[in-house]
Amino acid sequence: MQATQSTPVGVNMFGLRGQHVVITGATSGLGLATARCCLAVGAKVTITGTSQAKIDAAIEGLRGDKCADVAGMVFDVTDFERAEGFAAEVERLHGPVSVLINNAGRTIKKPIREMTVSEFQAVNDIHVTGAYALTRAFVDQLAKTHGSVLFVASMASFLGVPDVIGYTAAKSALTGMVRGLAGELAPEGIRVNAVAPGWIDTPLFQSATAKDPARVAKINSRIPMKRFGTPEDIGWAMVYLASPAAGYVTGQVLAVDGGAVSGF
Repeated sequence: MQATQSTPVGVNMFGLRGQHVVITGATSGLGLATARCCLAVGAKVTITGTSQAKIDAAIEGLRGDKCADVAGMVFDVTDFERAEGFAAEVERLHGPVSVLINNAGRTIKKPIREMTVSEFQAVNDIHVTGAYALTRAFVDQLAKTHGSVLFVASMASFLGVPDVIGYTAAKSALTGMVRGLAGELAPEGIRVNAVAPGWIDTPLFQSATAKDPARVAKINSRIPMKRFGTPEDIGWAMVYLASPAAGYVTGQVLAVDGGAVSGF
């Protein structure tokens, strides 16, 4: 077995020029920031969401004055039966996909005695089954482009977070999916990785902690860097894992958390 040859002079190993990136649930928050980062390094981006109005607003913001190469399509990741048709439609309209970022998600905050089985299943349908169905639908395109799949894991993949057992189970399942798919798809030239965000300063996080200073203090005590992350911190980590610079990286879950998992 021979090692691959060294990088030609002048190639931007951290860029995504010529890559087509699909990001689910990208009309706000981490998905939108990831789209912005991918566009900044030359990618063509297709974002999805469940509302055309939100997609239009997101695209207008992403394009700005630079006419960024971005498109949007309405798609609900829990519409499992539509995944194959959606993947074909994306390829027909915008070209084959080389990076799929499974970002869409939700959570339900309830203790186990209050969370119903159907609520537990609903959270897993988005994060796990929906992401699996879409990855399966795009796998032939990714094999042609020697592309990569990225998932959004979580601190809840590693830590025991109370009152979000559906979310914790789903995010933990994703880490297993990353390892399993990485081993299965590597012979086809497809890399599979995940980013596990720590506590990121988004409007959702702000609303969840605005009236709970004790929770904020507890979170801060877990972060050695003593600050919350930004959505772009996650976006740039995604760019790295999708880029040629990570060409020998697969089956990994990259914690972007200010040291929260490994800190004391």
